Amino acid sequence: MLEYRLVMKKEIELQQKKIEYTLRLSKRARRMRLAIYRDGAFVVTAPQFVGLTTIEQFILRKSEWVIGKIEYFKQFSGRIFIKNTKQEFALHKESALMLAIERMAHFNEIYQFSWGKVTIRNQKTRWGSCSKKGNINFNYKIALLPAHIADYIIVHELCHLKEFNHSRNFWNLVAQAIPGHREVRAELKKTGVSFF
Repeated sequence: MLEYRLVMKKEIELQQKKIEYTLRLSKRARRMRLAIYRDGAFVVTAPQFVGLTTIEQFILRKSEWVIGKIEYFKQFSGRIFIKNTKQEFALHKESALMLAIERMAHFNEIYQFSWGKVTIRNQKTRWGSCSKKGNINFNYKIALLPAHIADYIIVHELCHLKEFNHSRNFWNLVAQAIPGHREVRAELKKTGVSFF
């Protein structure tokens, strides 16, 4: 399993609300990133030598975005039903890109792969894709999934950089980061996104 230099639970007050978050300090992180998952988890990733005061000032500057996302995800339970519109895409595109980049860097500590562009798209039938040129696309709806399912999708496309197929070698690569990938795949089929 991958480990950050330090992972800890913290709490901060935003708009008169106490918000719990997980702080991850990473030697590979170049800048601070915020991610809020469908299950309500709020994760802050920062370079390992950035001080807590600087991190909390960054969160405070993003407080409106943080509160908005947390409140938005509270309305969902069980399956996710969203309108496949330009407005929904615009709302979640940035979060999905931040999530994809942060988790790709995280899992790439195992794989040491290189890739081209990472793009977020409004796809109707696919969670992601990887081109032979090493460009990776993700569906913006990864930002609406439970964290462990989003991780599986990200690792799946990451492993296509080496194995452009679904061979035994490919699944062995996936298992290095997601040992229980079969169970996660089954869960994805049951709790996936439904479209109007």
